[in-house]
Amino acid sequence: MYFSRFFGAMRGVLVLWCLCLLGAGQSLAAPDLSAAAASSATPASQAQPARRWMTVPRVYGQLQTKDLGVVINDDDPYSVQVGAYYLKARHIPEGQVLHVRLPVKGALTSAEFEELRKKIDTHFADRVQALALIWRLPYAVECNAITGALALGFDPKVCSNTCAPTRPSSYFGTASSRPYSEHHMRLSMLLASKDIPSAKALIDRGVSADGTLGLRGGLPVAAHFVTTSDEVRSRRRSLFPPAGLQPKLGVDVVLDQADALRDADRVLIYLTGRTMVDHLETVHFLPGALADHLTSFGGVLDKPHGQMTVLSWIDAGATASYGTASEPCAHLQKFPHPQALLLFYLQGATAIEAYWKSVLWPQQGLFVGEPLAAPFARRVTGATSTVPSGPSD
Repeated sequence: MYFSRFFGAMRGVLVLWCLCLLGAGQSLAAPDLSAAAASSATPASQAQPARRWMTVPRVYGQLQTKDLGVVINDDDPYSVQVGAYYLKARHIPEGQVLHVRLPVKGALTSAEFEELRKKIDTHFADRVQALALIWRLPYAVECNAITGALALGFDPKVCSNTCAPTRPSSYFGTASSRPYSEHHMRLSMLLASKDIPSAKALIDRGVSADGTLGLRGGLPVAAHFVTTSDEVRSRRRSLFPPAGLQPKLGVDVVLDQADALRDADRVLIYLTGRTMVDHLETVHFLPGALADHLTSFGGVLDKPHGQMTVLSWIDAGATASYGTASEPCAHLQKFPHPQALLLFYLQGATAIEAYWKSVLWPQQGLFVGEPLAAPFARRVTGATSTVPSGPSD
């Protein structure tokens, strides 16, 4: 089976997701990701069914500078300085910029968020498809992630039981490159890092990544999908693709069994499951790299909780990451689908598109990084897209 056999409808992708995850209809929820592994979890060492590549739609084009709105908080020095740097780096005109005044705190109230949302909708109308939010705080709206709330609307029901399923994203797994026009979802990504110099380095990585990979004769990149000793947080292993080099795509899929990678080179993807990930200083991330860890509070950026956050991935050299802003429990639908993330990125999607296309229930999800990074994009006259021929069984 070849990657060039695509479904054109989201329904087919969702069927694949449900079959792969739910099996005989059993719930994926575990008590608490911060708790010990559930006794019913399948041991990582136990034999798994034969792996196969999933099928995703063929995508033409991707988001570009003209599709991105930038939101800057004038009450936050980080936002002002990093925002000015980003506008210059991505050549974003002032007409695509909204200046706001927000409290610099972890979570907005629903009333504060509603005021922000109205300003965004009024200012941008239908002129932009996605947003870069230039700040570290706020990252949430009550228990919703701010990026989830901006795309799907704030959902207060989530806060009564954060472990329950949340509303699905109609953008998940689709061929769409116009999320606002076609799904009325304005995707957003927090351009956050630990400080201003590291944020500028993040921006530089994103810009320098564009169109650098998947070139004929280029060295392959590594996509590491890691199963750790943490059983519950390693549940994404059931969704990992087959291991091996895919020469047509220029990617080597590596299925690791380790608590952390050491001395890994040319890393494009690093997905794992653990509260803390060690030895990141030994990992060589390529510009445009995507990396995240399945855990409870990777998207909680303002208070200690004993878990590593997405900012550690950014600080280590990743260009985009993902974490949840409130306890999600072990619903895999609340985290990036490993194959969807990789396959959409390989088609030339931007970092913001690849991550958003890979999460079915993103209400609690915080998307962080440089949104327009697109290492596999091919720019030709009047269009931007080359779809690679894909992996075979």
